[in-house]
Amino acid sequence: MFPDKIRILMIDDDEEDYFLTRDLLDDLPPGKYVLEWVPSFDDGLKRILEKKHDVYLVDYRLGARTGDELIREAIKRGCEEPLILLTGQNNREADNLALKAGAADYLEKGNLSARTLENAIRYSVANANHVKEIKALNADLERRVKERTLILEEAVAQLNKTQKELEHALKKEKDLNDLKSRFVSMASHEFRTPLAAILSSLALIRQYMELNDKEKQLKHIDRIKSSVNGLTDIINDVLSVSKLEEGKVMLNPERVSLPEFVADMVREMQGIAREGQQLVYTHKGGQEYCTDKKVFKHILFNLVSNAIKFSAEGKFIDITTTVSTSGLELAVKDQGIGISQEDQNYIFDRFFRAQNATNIQGTGLGLNIVAKYVEMLGGKISFSSELGLGTLFTVYLPAGNR
Repeated sequence: MFPDKIRILMIDDDEEDYFLTRDLLDDLPPGKYVLEWVPSFDDGLKRILEKKHDVYLVDYRLGARTGDELIREAIKRGCEEPLILLTGQNNREADNLALKAGAADYLEKGNLSARTLENAIRYSVANANHVKEIKALNADLERRVKERTLILEEAVAQLNKTQKELEHALKKEKDLNDLKSRFVSMASHEFRTPLAAILSSLALIRQYMELNDKEKQLKHIDRIKSSVNGLTDIINDVLSVSKLEEGKVMLNPERVSLPEFVADMVREMQGIAREGQQLVYTHKGGQEYCTDKKVFKHILFNLVSNAIKFSAEGKFIDITTTVSTSGLELAVKDQGIGISQEDQNYIFDRFFRAQNATNIQGTGLGLNIVAKYVEMLGGKISFSSELGLGTLFTVYLPAGNR
């Protein structure tokens, strides 16, 4: 917007020039221009920085300093109002220096008239106002660009998040489908043997009932029980994996009398041990430990049942628990078939069966489930094994497990 009254500051070391300029402005319509004057470089710079004027008339000679120096310094310090250079002669070099310094215009004092002075002032002020408007528009444009960029970045971030969530969901869906396919394949193989054993034993029991051979009847009843237990293990493993994949396993920690709890389980599992196998339980350290009983029971059951399954008749299986200030250590050591060095890298993979265990019934899910349960409890599992000599599994759970 063009001001109704233009405030002019003249910076000139010659007071006579000030009077002449004032007279020229007096010839113009009254009240349109207000002229002030300072005689030195320093006073001029001080007044410019106060930003109280619309335009500045700067003489080329200011004592030991020059007008183009003043213009350069004023612009450097943030002056946005027009600065017009005045000189006493037609000096092209002074003109070029002033323009390079950022002067809005250049006027010769000897050829100065009221009209040329007014035109220079009005055009300089109008141009300065246009520059300010452009700067304001640019600043507003930059602000809007930043806002749009921020919105775009947020949208891209949300899109990336959604994409990752979708990829995760698709991967989970694929894993579940793979799990179903592997289960169908595994079940068709693993269910066939115990079901066939059950059917054949039932047929034989009927025959032995007719012959009243109770010993052979009991033998086949035990065979049926063993087959049913095998089927139950398979179903429990699959259900456990399904719950873990769907995030349905919730921890409910409680204080447990560990020696009593484990001893009860060991007594129960002695009933499914092979002939002559002995489960030996030892406890060390504190009596109580805080954990989720169901999850811990799954871990212990899977490790001990594996030890039973992969050990021959008459072998010992050692189960040791140790409670200390740092947490709980569970160790299950058998004298079984062991795990080859090649297979040890994959022992916790889902559905993995070691090369020397393919003829032993199982799903290949047990150790994978154990590893996931141990992770849920914030612990770690490790093992050492040697072919033909047996395996030691060790579970470390932290103190105050929650």
